[in-house]
Amino acid sequence: MPTIKVTYLFDPLCGWCYAAAPALKFLQAQEGVAVVLAPTGLFAGAGARPMDAQFATYAWANDQRIQQLTGQPFTQAYRDQILGAANGRFDSGPATLALTAVAQIAPERELDALHALQHARYVDGRDNTDPAVIAEVLRALGLQQAAALALSPDTALQRVTAECTATAQATLRAVGARGVPQLVVTGQGGALRLLGGDALLGPREQLLALVRAAAAD
Repeated sequence: MPTIKVTYLFDPLCGWCYAAAPALKFLQAQEGVAVVLAPTGLFAGAGARPMDAQFATYAWANDQRIQQLTGQPFTQAYRDQILGAANGRFDSGPATLALTAVAQIAPERELDALHALQHARYVDGRDNTDPAVIAEVLRALGLQQAAALALSPDTALQRVTAECTATAQATLRAVGARGVPQLVVTGQGGALRLLGGDALLGPREQLLALVRAAAAD
């Protein structure tokens, strides 16, 4: 049976993408399913912004809703140290660069790295917009080379990151989707089938059935 390609469109600072982490782990573990991470850069570049009080209040309310619906924890440490940080930034650019570095060096560890960066932010209250924090997280995973690039990204990494996010954004447009997370299955003849982010929040076996059905279309 051919491998089913599942493209995961996400942003490392997206709370709903963090909520989808258990489903992604489940999919990655399934025989015959290949999960491809596609960072969209939604909250990088022009999408980045200061972490002011108004935005922090909005984010915390949204995060509490996510926790209630999915069980994924958003701790007081996150609220105090990330949302409450003076002069904080909401900018996924550094994390996106780091994940692209992992994808280039150890692609089989990219999902591990994403989940570790999410855990660092939402559970440990560590600022995963800070390259120094990102590097520490990657070193703890044994990804020293990627950690070095996270601290000092070279021109090649910046170019590849820009290309990857542009491709992800083109995929979003191609399937008529806006926002993240999104799950796109490559079906027969290369056709793209949008499952949408809601599929990641439902029962695991239902998710797998949806993926297989989309691939068979």
